Amino acid sequence: MALNVRREGYHNWLKRPSREQRDAELISALKEVRKKHPAYGVRSMLDELPDSLRPSYGKGYRICRDNGLLQKRRKPRGITKADSAAQASEDLVQRDFTASTPNTKWLTDITQMKCSDGKLYLCPVLDCFDAVIVGFSFANHMRAELCTAALNSAVKRYKPEKGCIAHSDRGSQFTSHLFRENLAVKGFAQSMGRSGSCFDNARMESFFATLKKELIYRLPLWRMTRDEVRVQVFAWIEGYYNFRRRHTSNEGNQPPLVKRETWLRQPLAA
Repeated sequence: MALNVRREGYHNWLKRPSREQRDAELISALKEVRKKHPAYGVRSMLDELPDSLRPSYGKGYRICRDNGLLQKRRKPRGITKADSAAQASEDLVQRDFTASTPNTKWLTDITQMKCSDGKLYLCPVLDCFDAVIVGFSFANHMRAELCTAALNSAVKRYKPEKGCIAHSDRGSQFTSHLFRENLAVKGFAQSMGRSGSCFDNARMESFFATLKKELIYRLPLWRMTRDEVRVQVFAWIEGYYNFRRRHTSNEGNQPPLVKRETWLRQPLAA
């Protein structure tokens, strides 16, 4: 009693497992989530856990921090340059990156990857309804043909109605005669954000950030050819991002194509 502690309490304390022992199952489960989803944030990782293991956000963050499960962030850099001489289209989106139905509001832009044999450029097309990448194209250049090919691939797969909005920045590829003529033939309405404002196409920039954080920055690009990187990006978009990756902008954090399939099953969708 010299320490003012009861004998029973002292012996119970000796038998009590340490914090590391108590959290061993939780740590193991979080490591498995990290393997499956290399760039999930803490909140998304916790949502993947069963209810019996799910801790508070504060405890989950501490465990991720102490066990090296947090992610480092890198800021992507834009590469398209505005064409001041070209006539700009009106901004029909006005930073409203939502849509009530599929194939009514599409976003597009260009990003680059430095490979061992040169730069590889990617132009994806994202649907604001569910964040599905409806089409994309690769090239070893960033001319208008790259963007036109991406749009054509999206139209071929999803066949939007006339009047669908195609939103981009004011890069010379998107103000080119080739790209605008392609939009006109398909009956699209062109929309453009302001020069030098990444926020006017923020959802597309967010996709690029996700792609680079979860895939590109993890690849040894300096010793991979453009063809090898192309295969990796294709597999990530078609096999993981569209079908399996949780998306916080969708109801219930559904993966993009899961939300689309749910919508298509509704009687009124037909």
